[in-house]
Amino acid sequence: MNISLNKKLKSFITENIRYKVVYGGRGSGKSWNIARMLLLKVASSVEPLRILCTREIQDSIKDSVYKLLKDQIELMELPNFIIQNDIIKHVNGSEFLFKGLYTNLSKIKSFEGVDICWIEEAESISAMSWLILDPTIRKPNSEIWISFNPSSENDIIYQTFILNKPDNAVVIKLNYQDNKYFPEVLREQKDRMRANDPDLYMHIWEGELRKNTNELVFNNKWLIDDFDIPANTHFYFGADWGFANDPNTVIKCFVDSHPSYGSRCLYICDEVCDRPYDDERETSTDISDLPKLWYSMQDIQKFSVICDSARPETIAHMRRAGFKAEAAKKGKSSVEGGIEFIRGFDKIIISPKCKNAIFEFGNYKFKTDKNSGQITNQIIDKYNHCIDALRYALEPLMLQKRKIAFFGVR
Repeated sequence: MNISLNKKLKSFITENIRYKVVYGGRGSGKSWNIARMLLLKVASSVEPLRILCTREIQDSIKDSVYKLLKDQIELMELPNFIIQNDIIKHVNGSEFLFKGLYTNLSKIKSFEGVDICWIEEAESISAMSWLILDPTIRKPNSEIWISFNPSSENDIIYQTFILNKPDNAVVIKLNYQDNKYFPEVLREQKDRMRANDPDLYMHIWEGELRKNTNELVFNNKWLIDDFDIPANTHFYFGADWGFANDPNTVIKCFVDSHPSYGSRCLYICDEVCDRPYDDERETSTDISDLPKLWYSMQDIQKFSVICDSARPETIAHMRRAGFKAEAAKKGKSSVEGGIEFIRGFDKIIISPKCKNAIFEFGNYKFKTDKNSGQITNQIIDKYNHCIDALRYALEPLMLQKRKIAFFGVR
């Protein structure tokens, strides 16, 4: 049986390595080749393999790579595969499972027996999904295969594998030029887009980053990285209260220089949240249990905690519990002013453990006008609990800056 595979992806078969990443534009055959390689790997395996095929959103089996795998089984005339309604099996005991991450975050831990996880359209994977999925795929010698067309420099997959490629990863760029079966009808579409919209062409066909990501409030302002905390650091703490279905959130941060990014960088080093974005509970912590939540954050009793002023009774309760809780001095345009202050840092560096903050920074957006499609200066009131807490935490610095501006620097 003579089965064609792209030679550039040879390492996907020959190398035993944790992460296997292929990225690039349309018509490159990324998914087509991965589907074939996984099917051949299963067909030739003595031991049963468990393959998880996932993406961020999968409302039904139609949204998955199920049909692609089914078609490739038929094209390659592979025997011994059993195609069922929502699963594909092999007589050797192997199986392909299909799940969406967004609706299964609380169930991801059940995937720990997976041998290979294939993340399709990984540019859409949220930081929250990745930070939970990655350590869950922990079976000895398990692998994560990733295919995507880069969208934004802020995307967690782009940051993890393109900007900061780990040693235990093979990363390959594949474009239409690498596909000897590239169809003529797509060539016409490609050439037409290149003539009419060069920027969009570079993204769609050449696998380059999208340039128009201006709807993201913190576009190109932040990144995820580990960092050391200097001795005698002054920390800033902020708290956002939970209302109804909203969580209680506390943020810990500090300001310092960075050798690569500038003299004034904001470091978000810790967070506590009673209902993370992957938590399906419908209620927040009762006020009587809030001190216990706060005690879980190191150093919090040593510094002031600037809190949402909308709950004075809760602030008083936390003061009685021994915390230096203070009400934020909200005013007209305090949200916009706080956001602009945060955007004014040279770079915002977020610790990988701050999963909720990472999720929010990647999803906090300006509103888009429905009629014109233009991005407005209004911010969508969503995915902002950590960001609100951060605004409160930095209020002393903002007030200090205003005083300097008012009185002048002498």
